[in-house]
Amino acid sequence: MRIEHITIYKIEMPLKEPFVTAITSVNKRSLLIAEIELADGIVGWGECSAFETPWYTEESTETCLYMMKELLIPDLLEVEEVGHPDDLAPIFNRYKGHHMAKACLETAFWDAYAKSLGTPLAEVLGGRRCEIEVGIAIGMKDDTDALLFKIEEALESGYKRIKLKVKPGEDVSVLAAVRSRFPDAPLMTDANSSYVLDDMERLKEQDQFNLVMIEQPLGVGDFVEHAKLQKTLSTAICLDESITSFHDAKTAIALGSCDIIAIKHSRVGGLTQAMKIHDYCKKHHMKVWAGGMIESGIGKAHNIALATLDGFEFPGDITASSRYWEKDIIQPEIELINGKVMIPDKPGIGYDVNREQLKKYTVETFKFA
Repeated sequence: MRIEHITIYKIEMPLKEPFVTAITSVNKRSLLIAEIELADGIVGWGECSAFETPWYTEESTETCLYMMKELLIPDLLEVEEVGHPDDLAPIFNRYKGHHMAKACLETAFWDAYAKSLGTPLAEVLGGRRCEIEVGIAIGMKDDTDALLFKIEEALESGYKRIKLKVKPGEDVSVLAAVRSRFPDAPLMTDANSSYVLDDMERLKEQDQFNLVMIEQPLGVGDFVEHAKLQKTLSTAICLDESITSFHDAKTAIALGSCDIIAIKHSRVGGLTQAMKIHDYCKKHHMKVWAGGMIESGIGKAHNIALATLDGFEFPGDITASSRYWEKDIIQPEIELINGKVMIPDKPGIGYDVNREQLKKYTVETFKFA
């Protein structure tokens, strides 16, 4: 397959309400959307899920845009033919890191590749599910009543798992109130690295709340510290930000740093690496689930396809389009049916891009041929 054109759309999508974590508050998503057109006219779509500032990983929207414009896209367009999405790795690997920038282009090519086969992306990846259970992440609220209302709303909508953002001082009392109101709800917490190992006793207090997992309590590079913490907790630790590569996953498993890994294809460099991590974790009996990044429908569509692989044991962060957006950039929009998302049977990601809506959100466009 020969790539004819690549277009990058820088878009800004306002959230319905701020999403508050232990580190920051997200009011809008500045995203990069990649459109890859093959010589035969087939078009594939990908998304860069980096944030405006490097609070989540070292990448930002602007660093990803620079990498794609100045290095990745020129190198990609120099290649005469690309036979398979896996063939992009040798082209991109000459540059260290920058996984989200690479994933943006790689996922677009996966979509185009699946469309060229006339096959749904989920099937091309080896997925076997026709539906997936999904969960929801709820940001911090100013008062407990507001949080309880959001949880009740999510459970009534059918979400199969509730993730709550926590940090030191806003954890145990919040969980106590939530458990009192919802004693049987499947709950997990996400600390976004806001604790240190000296907080071990405070973290052990979360064991009493029958949580599914505690996500990323310590720092990104704290594999040894996480291993020490996991030995003291009865609740499973899930590593998220720590897992930026296949090597990171191997390290976490070798050290016993966690019992669960969250795989985000955008954070590890794309679907090829995500599947490699999935397969390795399955071989070594490490539980995995598909995490989310407050994506548009394009990013979610790739996440849906990935989550059809049989190793994903927990409901993923794959919310309905209406969760964050007044209007998504795909059609039909992603909907929940009894807490599940149905896997589309159309070729590629299975959703069409709403170009009119994409244009409304676009603030800059960059074209390459």
